[in-house]
Amino acid sequence: MFYHEDTLQYEVEVEEPDPQFAKMLQQAIGGAEGEMRVALQYMFQAFAVPREHEEYRTLLMETAVEELGHIEMLATAVTKNLEGAPEATREAAREDAVIDAMMSHGQPRQALSAGLHAMPVDSNGVPFTGNYVVASGNLAADLYANIMAESTGRLLATRLYEMTDDPGMEDMLSYMIARDTMHQNQWHAAVDSLGEHLPVPASFPQEKENQEYSYTFMSTFDEERPDPEMPWTRGETPDGNGEFDYGRQPGNGFADVEAMLEEMHNEVN
Repeated sequence: MFYHEDTLQYEVEVEEPDPQFAKMLQQAIGGAEGEMRVALQYMFQAFAVPREHEEYRTLLMETAVEELGHIEMLATAVTKNLEGAPEATREAAREDAVIDAMMSHGQPRQALSAGLHAMPVDSNGVPFTGNYVVASGNLAADLYANIMAESTGRLLATRLYEMTDDPGMEDMLSYMIARDTMHQNQWHAAVDSLGEHLPVPASFPQEKENQEYSYTFMSTFDEERPDPEMPWTRGETPDGNGEFDYGRQPGNGFADVEAMLEEMHNEVN
């Protein structure tokens, strides 16, 4: 059950409304890196956590609800950038041929379908899809997915920050970037708290996998190359169950194909 307080999580102000920036903000709402994605991702992950692990369920659900608040903030920002834009601003933007094309053809539904308000779509007008949501039912796998989601979300927010010089939008995005910093760190901390969990899923017995290939980095170059001696080709593996080594993919490269053809030719003759 959720309760809604009619107050924004963080105040949103727009000093110079910009319809083009409103279009860009849609990516942070309904895009693959957006807040709808993480809100639903954390929520469905929480639904799958057993009651005996209540601390993780609470962590996921509380963060999901915070992300719902971010959607509300962004929707408010889109509205303020659209409704308050003077005609002079719109016409000035159209002096750039590229921007004119984007404004003319990029997001007309903000006006036609939503009356100059936000929509559950990305910056190209593509509707949000649940395919963006990762909720595997494996807590470790989901936490790693959350680290990635917050990383790409923070990257998007920083790019949006660089695209505006409006003090109000910079302030809102500065807050959202800070929350992405926190969320990345909390998911890392949650992963660490799981203890031994690698490889994911750790419950599958490794003796049932073909362990000859468990820790070999496979080169896919046509020609043989020396071991680059990197952390993923030498030394102990992160799961502590083996040592990295370096080799070529079985049957890889033209040399292997030529050897096979030669062997077939010899057999025929």
